[in-house]
Amino acid sequence: MNEPILCALFLSFLAGAATSIGGLLSFVVKKDNFAALALGLGFSAGVMIYVSFMEMMPEAKASLAALYGPGAGAWLSVGLFFGGVMLAWVIDRFMPSHHIQADALEKKNKLKHLGLFTALALAIHNFPEGLATFMATMENMTLGISIAIAVAVHNIPEGIAVALPVYHATGSKGKAFLYSTFSGMAEPLGALLGFLIFRYFLHEGAFGVMFALVAGIMVYISLDELLPTAHEYADGHHVIWGVIGGMMIMALSLLIF
Repeated sequence: MNEPILCALFLSFLAGAATSIGGLLSFVVKKDNFAALALGLGFSAGVMIYVSFMEMMPEAKASLAALYGPGAGAWLSVGLFFGGVMLAWVIDRFMPSHHIQADALEKKNKLKHLGLFTALALAIHNFPEGLATFMATMENMTLGISIAIAVAVHNIPEGIAVALPVYHATGSKGKAFLYSTFSGMAEPLGALLGFLIFRYFLHEGAFGVMFALVAGIMVYISLDELLPTAHEYADGHHVIWGVIGGMMIMALSLLIF
């Protein structure tokens, strides 16, 4: 394996590993600090909603428009977005129910369910990012490094989004860290598959499809899971400031990188 390929794989790994930093940051919040938990869940929702509408959907639309034309590309990206919403709803229905337990236990199960669901969505989201990092590095090392830094910055709050509910539900730092790390390891997996298969067969439209679907999944999780759960732990002001804070952090990271 030559040096550019090794560098591309390594950069994808580093970008994905940034979710672990987010996982570690989530331990700063004490388990019984419910106001901070609500703020953190709102923050996670803000991150996911903002990145869905301001980064992923425009990329999906541009990618699909390049293949099918502006009109068809726009309709297809919107259709796939709502397809992602429906897919998330189906996944949610088949995940273990969290509505049948006693009150205190129900909340813990709900948080764990939320962490697992978020990890799954972000892992799917991180897969094409890893592939993009790999392909960009193979074409231009400087561009690849820039993309890897940008992805890493984005992945830190995503790691918080996964680890925070798991930590509060289980009290286990190990599990919270493991789930946040798992979601990020989809990045080097995407890079590895890019090296093995996708660089020969993948076309531009596949990125558009993936981004639009995942945007729908992430918005569903935010509206159906993160925000309702946050409101159970604190009043609306904590939640809304968390949402705005998450959006601001993602906006700044997108502008800077």
